[in-house]
Parts: sequence; C-alpha cells; structure tokens
Amino acid sequence: MRVIAGSMKGHPLKVPRSTRTRPMSQRIREAVYSTLASLGVRPERVVDLYAGSGGIGIEALSRGAEWCDFVEQNAAACAVIRDNLAGTRFGERAAVHQASVESFLARATEAYDLVLMDPPYADPRIVETLAALAGSAAVGEGTVVVLGHWPRLDTPERVGTLHRLRHRCHGDSCFSIYEADETVPAGRGAVQEG
Repeated sequence: MRVIAGSMKGHPLKVPRSTRTRPMSQRIREAVYSTLASLGVRPERVVDLYAGSGGIGIEALSRGAEWCDFVEQNAAACAVIRDNLAGTRFGERAAVHQASVESFLARATEAYDLVLMDPPYADPRIVETLAALAGSAAVGEGTVVVLGHWPRLDTPERVGTLHRLRHRCHGDSCFSIYEADETVPAGRGAVQEG
C-alpha cells in the first residue's frame, strides 16, 4: 500500500497483520479523493475513524490537511499508524487515539472539516454509529463525512444533520459522502431512508 498523491506520493505504508483490519483499496482511496476534489473539499482538520493502518488519513495529510486524529481500538494497528506517521514525517501534525469510535465521539469537543469512516463491513451498527457521529461535537455545519461500506448496506439519504451528496461503488466496495447542514429540516426523523 502506498500514498497516492501529494507531498508523500509513492511512499509505502505498513499494514496491520490482523485479518480484522481491511485497508481501503488504492482504487477506492483514489475515487474518494477524486470525488472530494470535484466537490471542492480541501480540509484542514481531519479525523480518521476505524483508522487501521492510517492510510486514508495519511493521504489527507499528504494532500495538504494541517491536522489528523487517528482513532483505532486495536493496539497493534495503533503501533502501525505511529510507524507510518514517522515514516511519512507527519507525526507532528497528527495524534493517535487508542479508543473505540463511540468513546472518542462522546468526548469530542471540536468539529472537523472532514471525517473519514471506514468501519468493518460486517459491523451491524454502521448507520447507528453514523447517527452518533452526526449528533456529536465532531460534526459542525459544513463538515464532510466519507463512509466506506459494502454494496449491501443501504445508506440513508439523511442522518440527523448529515445529507448524502454522493454514493459510488467499485466492485465489492462502496463509499457515500455526506455533508452537515446547519439544522435538521422540520418534520424529518433522525434517519431518512434512501
């Protein structure tokens, strides 16, 4: 796995040995960042949830983001993220948090420009976690959320303040991009199916 573009283009990244970690493929990362660029998204403050190797967040740093928080529960994966940050010399522009996504969101105090969220495909609580994210301090007006998921997950059009901008699939991997409104439209529930 390598950094696709930016200041560290081509730099190799380590991947955790655990079979529980499934890094987002280069093809999907390219599609995600291409779509973000087409939407004019140039984030300064980023959080990479379910970070795994840290590849998606490191890609954001390489492309000009000023700061990235990496959230990963697995200790071995956190060690790999730290190694990757050291190798790309992004250590001073990042922090690694060994924590569950739920506990990290519960104590978040500031909104991010970009939230990268690539949970395990088998996680049955993906939409529930997306709703928790939407209701947390990590999301403010204009926050963009990228959700990686498998094709069988029917992502909602709206979750709280988040409304879906794009939905793309490449093979057995998909991603949906959401943006946060200022408020939830009157008469709409927490999750609107789409």
